[in-house]
Amino acid sequence: MSIILFVVVAITLICGVGIGFLVNYMIIKSKGNSILKSAREEAENLKKAQLLEVKEKYINLKAEYEKEVAERNKKFRQIENQHNQKEQNIKQKYQELNQKNQELANETKKLDAVRDNLNNQIVLVENKKKELEKLKVQEVEKLSQISGLSVEQAKAQLIESIRDEAKTDAMAYVTEMMEEAKMTATKEAKRIVIQTIQRVATETAIENSITVFHIDSDEIKGRIIGREGRNIRALEAATGVEFIVDDTPEAIVLSGFDPVRREVARLSLHQLVTDGRIHPARIEEVVAKTRKQIEEEIAEVGKRTAIDLGIHGLHPELIRLVGKMKYRSSYGQNLLQHSREVANLCAVMAAELGLNPQKAKRAGLLHDIGKVPDDQPELPHAVFGMNLAEKYKEKPDVCNAIGAHHDEVEMTSLLAPIVQVCDAISGARPGARREIIEAYIKRLNDLENLAMSHEGVVKTYAIQAGRELRVIVGADKIDDAAIGKLSYDIAKKIQDTMTYPGQVKITVIRETRSVSYAK
Repeated sequence: MSIILFVVVAITLICGVGIGFLVNYMIIKSKGNSILKSAREEAENLKKAQLLEVKEKYINLKAEYEKEVAERNKKFRQIENQHNQKEQNIKQKYQELNQKNQELANETKKLDAVRDNLNNQIVLVENKKKELEKLKVQEVEKLSQISGLSVEQAKAQLIESIRDEAKTDAMAYVTEMMEEAKMTATKEAKRIVIQTIQRVATETAIENSITVFHIDSDEIKGRIIGREGRNIRALEAATGVEFIVDDTPEAIVLSGFDPVRREVARLSLHQLVTDGRIHPARIEEVVAKTRKQIEEEIAEVGKRTAIDLGIHGLHPELIRLVGKMKYRSSYGQNLLQHSREVANLCAVMAAELGLNPQKAKRAGLLHDIGKVPDDQPELPHAVFGMNLAEKYKEKPDVCNAIGAHHDEVEMTSLLAPIVQVCDAISGARPGARREIIEAYIKRLNDLENLAMSHEGVVKTYAIQAGRELRVIVGADKIDDAAIGKLSYDIAKKIQDTMTYPGQVKITVIRETRSVSYAK
């Protein structure tokens, strides 16, 4: 019984365990199916997402490809249109060429007809020429019989008479041709230069190495000299200018080669005389103050000059050097006025030639800045000015124009010859620069002596500062027909042997006087 009960219990336990296992299996299977289902759903969603992404990329690539294809088709159509247009142009030119060939053929036929006609005319002319030769021989024989002269004698007389007449006609013809050549061959160049000169007219100040300071009374001279000369020594030491106090009434001479120093000395002396307090300490104070005022004025003059000429962007140091030109002179010509004049000339000439007038004006204004350095360089002023312009960042063509206006460096821009020519125009025109009196007198004497060396000249007079030469000839030595040749010969000799600014007019005068006396 106990065994049966044991067996029943065992079976019961075994069945319970089996049922538990079965229940757990069913639960695990259910969870597995759920997880598998979710994995399938997730895999399906991921597959759909991947498909959508691939489809979107495909659509984008397809759009880009279609766009590229459209652009290529557009380019192909443009190229095709261009080819069609070129083909039409070629066809049109071919038609025009055929038409011209046809016209040329017609013209050739006409020319052949004209040539045949000319050949016939030439034959007729040759026949006429032979007949004229026969008639000429007959006429010469008749003339020889009538005149009693041989052919050679008649030729000699005829040649002699024609030679004298030809000399007069040739001289008149040469003069006429020279005038015509001057009016036509150089017409354009003269127009540019004349317009340039006419459109620029400035006054030229003549500078020198002394300044005269006028005073109200000679009593002031003693106060300026001071006790044992201490005031005048202080003035000379502070300004660097020599003060000449002599017997000249109501005047003191300030002597020095630096115009800036002379101007500082003049203004300082004026302030000291006006104030009345003249002693060494006061002199140093006034000179220092005046020097500062002059420096400010120099900068102001440079700025005003640049503004007046419409030049912008100059370096402040270049502006100061331009203002400093006011107190410099070259051969008696004020340097600032000369530079302004050259700048305007360059602008006008550059405009006439189709170049940049502003750049030409800039080069013309700065072309002589090498003459106003703060130190004493050992370079020519043109080269030193070019170095200054390069230092302060001016354009290369402007720098080259500054350095080449005296041919000291090679010209590499079109501005350089314009600046060189305008510098010569401004410096060489009458009255622009002062000559040394000895050289001036020598030039006048050379002019008169050169004219006197010609045969038949009685008196010569150089007038208008050597711009005109009056030549008086003897009425019994030279006739009216020969004075034209004489004036030409004198002008040619002056041109070949002398150096002079501008031009010299030669006037030959011949007169016949008859004098009688009534008694």
